[in-house]
Amino acid sequence: MAGSATAVGTISGGRHLPSARQSDRRFKWLLVAPAALLILAISIYPLLFSIWVLFVNYDFQIPGHAFVGLKNFSQVIFDPVARYSLWVTVVLSVINVTIEFILGLAIAMALAKTFRGRGVIISILIVPLFISPVIVGQVWVLMLHNPFGPTNYLLGQLLGYDVTIKWLTQFPWNFVALILADVWQWTPFMFVILLAGLTSIPPHVYEAAELDGVGPWLTFWNITLPYLAPMIFLAITFRLLDAVRLFDTIFIMTGGGPGTSTYSASFYLYTIGFTQFHLSRATAGAWIFMVLTLLVIIFLVRRLLKAETR
Repeated sequence: MAGSATAVGTISGGRHLPSARQSDRRFKWLLVAPAALLILAISIYPLLFSIWVLFVNYDFQIPGHAFVGLKNFSQVIFDPVARYSLWVTVVLSVINVTIEFILGLAIAMALAKTFRGRGVIISILIVPLFISPVIVGQVWVLMLHNPFGPTNYLLGQLLGYDVTIKWLTQFPWNFVALILADVWQWTPFMFVILLAGLTSIPPHVYEAAELDGVGPWLTFWNITLPYLAPMIFLAITFRLLDAVRLFDTIFIMTGGGPGTSTYSASFYLYTIGFTQFHLSRATAGAWIFMVLTLLVIIFLVRRLLKAETR
């Protein structure tokens, strides 16, 4: 028996045949290899190309690609429009996410308990999540347009005098319009995540608090928020990382104007790269924006992990 096993495991010349386990492992790698190579090709090549573009003059209006060192970075850093667009991005992101969180939490708490028609209401509330931001922007343009949109007319009927607000071209109403569109679309995202967190809280905790005579406000601060903290950080983290990329609604609703007053970082990079064709400057700005976003990601992920370990 031992001799026959040895004979199966070897061939003439003393070379060992590959085992079934080794053959399966190699076959798995062969199956994965084409997809892995494709992913590497479409990710590594653009990355390396962008690194090269950072240090040359890659401009459609200027022939050649002369080496310029860190000039592209300095042009972005000392560009007042770039710094202003970064502040606009921060302010809009913070305001949008804050309002969406407050509204999402309020709606989630209102719909946490089951009642007749709850499923229909939830289905209606999450509809904006499935609409393209471009369509959302166009809808709000039609609603806020002066003088043909219904918003000014309804406000005039409510206040008793004619309202002629230029929502898309007048400060600060152009920012209010952008916030309205973003909050309308993305509050359901917050609502869905927070509702899932609320429904996972053990009911007996609330029952014990009720038996002890704890009021609704203390119950919210001492029970609901601590249990909901990981989901809150998760919702805020995901939403904030998406909010800093705000572009679609700005492009449709204000076009970055009037002037450059509603430029976000993404809109600034788009304008520099694909309107003015300064691709090197746009690439340098994109890398700067990516590094700043990465720092925010690291901070938020650490806070999220701390909240989960409590």
